[in-house]
Amino acid sequence: MQYFPIFAQADGLKILMIGAGIVASRKLELLSRTQAHIRVIAPDVCDAVMAMANQGQIALEQRFAELDDLEGIDLLYMATSDEPLNRQFALQAKALGLWVNVVDAPKLCNFITPAIVDRGRLQVAISTSGAAPVFARELRARLETWLPSSLSELFDFIADKRTEVQHRLPAFEQRKLFWEQFFRLNGDRFDERTDNYFEQAFGTLSGSGELLLLEAHTPIDLLPLAAVPMMQRLDWLCSDLALPERLSELVRRDAGRQPMLPLSELSARLDKGERVMVYAETETIVQLVAHFPMAKHLRPGAL
Repeated sequence: MQYFPIFAQADGLKILMIGAGIVASRKLELLSRTQAHIRVIAPDVCDAVMAMANQGQIALEQRFAELDDLEGIDLLYMATSDEPLNRQFALQAKALGLWVNVVDAPKLCNFITPAIVDRGRLQVAISTSGAAPVFARELRARLETWLPSSLSELFDFIADKRTEVQHRLPAFEQRKLFWEQFFRLNGDRFDERTDNYFEQAFGTLSGSGELLLLEAHTPIDLLPLAAVPMMQRLDWLCSDLALPERLSELVRRDAGRQPMLPLSELSARLDKGERVMVYAETETIVQLVAHFPMAKHLRPGAL
């Protein structure tokens, strides 16, 4: 993984954009949605950037940039067609410990801006590590059609309700079951039924355990798509074997990892409503299938 994805707190961030052409305007359109302080320096300014300045979205200085302009900033964008200038400022900014992005020059960057799907509190970031930004944009376009605009209002609703849920359900496991049930009832919409589904979810908190069985050496990429959401809901992954990296990527990241459990303890966890996956050799999986007929045996192309 060349770039590690993080979401940075933008409030109060001091951003300097050098360049004010069409390419800069595209970056600024996105940056101006944040609460960052955005300063733009360029001798020539396109109409879109000038409009942002007139609306108070950015602070514009119509002049040539100087190295002293790097003092006191947190993040630098270089969006000029002058490659020597871009390089000079990028190297100086890095020497000062700043985050730097140079448009169309990934080797000069220590961060890149991904393609973003914006649904208010829900943000989806897509990156090809600078290799194929056109493909990232294509994927973003697909997600734009798949994720409804109502998600923005839905997540505002959820944010407003989180404190209430914490008070009504003090235990973390209860809250996890509550939100799973709420999304099962409500889906991704926000309408007049959302409040009703919110209240209904409090009355259906009895979770049933789930056991997933996966034989060692199963090609992970050949598992059915339906297996992925199941693995994302896991509480525990039990195995005495080394886990394939691809399996670790698909399993819920905060699911507990531990060695194989005795049958009695495995039964107890399922009775408590916990979701467990066992990754083991074929002989062990066969025994578990016989003991737990309700278990889901994950195999290539089938559950």
